[in-house]
Order: sequence, then C-alpha cells, then structure tokens
Amino acid sequence: MLKQRVRLVVGNWKMHGRLAGNAALLQMTAQGAAALSGSVQVGLCVPCPYLAQAQSLLEGSRVAWGVQDISAYTTGAYTGEVAAEMALEFGASLAIVGHSERRAYHRESIELVALKTGQALAAGLTPIVCVGETLAEREAGLTQQVVGAQLGGVLDKLSVEAAARIVVAYEPVWAIGTGKSATAVEAQEVHAFLRGLLRAKDPIVARVPLLYGGSVKPENARELFLQADIDGGLIGGASLKGEEFLAICKAADRAGAEQ
Repeated sequence: MLKQRVRLVVGNWKMHGRLAGNAALLQMTAQGAAALSGSVQVGLCVPCPYLAQAQSLLEGSRVAWGVQDISAYTTGAYTGEVAAEMALEFGASLAIVGHSERRAYHRESIELVALKTGQALAAGLTPIVCVGETLAEREAGLTQQVVGAQLGGVLDKLSVEAAARIVVAYEPVWAIGTGKSATAVEAQEVHAFLRGLLRAKDPIVARVPLLYGGSVKPENARELFLQADIDGGLIGGASLKGEEFLAICKAADRAGAEQ
C-alpha cells in the first residue's frame, strides 16, 4: 500500500456512533485531513451500518474508510456476517482483522484471522492485521512469542505479493482503552521485532506499514511516530473526538517533517 515513509493514521470507531454525530465527525475529519501534507494518509473504520454515510461524506476527500471486521467467507448461509465484497461496494478500502477484542470476545483463532486477511486481499481491501499480547503474557516475557505467532500465522498463508499489501498494527492488549500506553521505546522494540519477521518473508514485505495502537493521544503521538519502525497509528477512543484525532494526524505530519 505504501512505497515510502508515509505515516498512516486510522481511526477505529468500534461500536460507537449515531447518524447525526457521525456526520459532524466525518466532515470535521475530512476538512482537517485536507490541511495535512502528503506524508500522512488518514482512514476511518466505522461500524458497517454507517458505511453508506461514510461513503457519502468522505468520497472525494483525503480520508479512506473501511470496516472493523469481515467474514472468512465470500457468500452463503452465514447469518450476521459481512463479506469483504459487500464492504467494497460501499467504497471501503480498509478492513481491520484480528483485533484483540475479536480474538478475546469472539474466540478468533490465528487461522481464522489468516482466512479473513486472505478474503480482504482477494476483494481488493487492505487488511490491517492486528497483533498484541496481554499484560500477563508481557510480564511472563512472552511478547515476541505471542505476536510472532499471530503475525507468522498470517504471513505463512500469503504469497510475497499478497503479504506486501497488508498493514500490521501492534496493539498491546493491556494498553487498549486503559489509558496506559507502551512507552515509545517499548513500542519500538516490538515494532523492530515485527519488522524483522516481515523482512524474513521478503525484503519487499518489510516495507509494509507498521502501526501502533493502544491509548495513543495527542500528547504521546509525536514521540511514537518518530520511532524508526512506527509508521503511524490505529486509534481507538481518540478517533471519536474530532479535535483529538486530527491532533494525532498533525503529530504524524510533524514527525514526517522532522525525519
């Protein structure tokens, strides 16, 4: 998706939003993104019922939009599932797969995440593959083992060409929605490890964007985005507040100007 050091900042609304409030937030984001330099790409992943609204208000802007999950199937008797090609019909270009909340609450396995990644790629969507460890796993010294298995399980199922089209987001589970964030040094250490796994697949795969997610705020965004292997952020709660989200996008812009 990205050929050079361009920061990618994607908002994940999770299960939030109502039509009236969405409209103001989408319009504010589109207007704010227009003032950013070309070194920043902005995206929003919204609940599926709001895809049509996102398409209506973001089409022609610098903001891409997408979904927070997709089915591992293309069509069939899978009540409640949303196929990647359905999202594509509403102009979506992004799809989050394997978010820690899906892994925890919906028991999504590494194998299922790999299948969903393949479905996104086959439909022409860019999958944002999420990996991350729990606090217990970090304290046990298992961070690399856990995130390595999560990413490796996806990369093993992809050709080099397909793997070069994904985005990877490191989201330590203990930092999501808790107000805690990995320090820039802690985040960089894991990102460097993930970059090594991507490079082992193929040098071209090492160039895919690596995002950090987990209580990213305007106050810590710049320091995170200045790290060598952090190419942007997957933003949760702050993406629901237009001014905060745009401040994070501006921090990505400033970080790009400083490097």
